[in-house]
Amino acid sequence: MAARRVADEPAYVLHRYDWSESSLILETFTRHYGRVALVAKGAKKPTSNFRPVLLPLQPLRVTYTLGAEGHGEIHALKGAEWVGGHVMPTGDALLSGLYLNELLLRLLAREDTHAPLFDAYAGVVRVLGSEHGDALEPVLRSFELLLLREIGLLPALDAETSTLAALEPGARYALVPEAGLRPVLPADRATLAGSQWQALQRALDAPAHYTATLRAIATAEGAVAADLKSQLRAVLQYHCGSPVLRTRQLMMDLQKL
Repeated sequence: MAARRVADEPAYVLHRYDWSESSLILETFTRHYGRVALVAKGAKKPTSNFRPVLLPLQPLRVTYTLGAEGHGEIHALKGAEWVGGHVMPTGDALLSGLYLNELLLRLLAREDTHAPLFDAYAGVVRVLGSEHGDALEPVLRSFELLLLREIGLLPALDAETSTLAALEPGARYALVPEAGLRPVLPADRATLAGSQWQALQRALDAPAHYTATLRAIATAEGAVAADLKSQLRAVLQYHCGSPVLRTRQLMMDLQKL
């Protein structure tokens, strides 16, 4: 029986590993099949057509054949084409993109479809490749929220997690790994008002949730993106487990220079 074939699948390379002197194992994020492992035979050879294409943060269309079982294996890459549209991010935008790739590797199960998350990721990568600066923080915070929600790790943001009581718009609340969304405590450094959490929940519930969430963060009064940063990073690290994310540690080390 001929091997099953997946053709022209939208994909991004999340990470690549040496497999032999001439070949690579790729961890890819695909739109219709989620995180998929592929072997690119001969990709390290100077004459390989794969060599200039299989780069992170670049939109691709890949073709591959499935193994005998069809699931849970490393599949054989047969073709990869660069779709184009933007250049490779640089500087802080590059580090941010690699950070998102590491989150996807740590938190997504293999071959578990997340098409809405793929579309959001593609939108983030376009921003990273064209502009950053002031746009970088809202974009990252929006994706972190969407990632946590997509994989079922984000509590409702319009109610206290432990009691399900509706938030008071003028009160302050903190998002913490062990307890979800709870009223502020004296030790909390980063919090948001109940009205701000409610606005984020409405954005997440909107049909175009990525753009709605991005707009909610970018246009909110006060330093919403900055206050979200430490809270979301704590939740993400909690679910990723140890060690600390490599890209996060690299960013911290660079800040000390």
